[in-house]
Amino acid sequence: MNRSLIILAFLFPILILLQVLIFNHIMLFNLAVPFVFIYFIVRFPLGVSGSWAITFAFLMGLIVDIFSDTLGVNALACTILAGVKPSVFYAYVPRDDKTKNIVPTITTIGWQNYSKYLITLSAIFCLLEFGIEYFSYAGIQEILLMAVASSIITFIVILGIDSLLPSDNQY
Repeated sequence: MNRSLIILAFLFPILILLQVLIFNHIMLFNLAVPFVFIYFIVRFPLGVSGSWAITFAFLMGLIVDIFSDTLGVNALACTILAGVKPSVFYAYVPRDDKTKNIVPTITTIGWQNYSKYLITLSAIFCLLEFGIEYFSYAGIQEILLMAVASSIITFIVILGIDSLLPSDNQY
């Protein structure tokens, strides 16, 4: 688990910089924005206290909000995402002693479970992000379309990032 925390500490500023400098300026088909910075929340070890996960998620979202001028939208969405992450994880992976301190990756929980876990977290984040930001300006169909498109592109980009990083085989 120490190796995973070192990787996450290294990724924290890199993911924020990538999101703020590159990915916030990408809007595919005027619908989809890849949110790569949520990879930090996705990969945060389950054995670490939930309050630490929520605190780091809030700080990450707040930093992205400051540089993106989005008035707390990312901070709220990241905080909620970190709060529901354990429930989403255990919806796809059986709860036992092996999974108590696991770091969710493809190698630790398997391709199928990881894909379901990642697409669910991406969808939750994108629905929160666009729902909070555009609810009073756009119709529900437009918000759902943006959320679905962004969830898919976020899923693909995070899978690419995950395939490049080392992971411990704990499961």
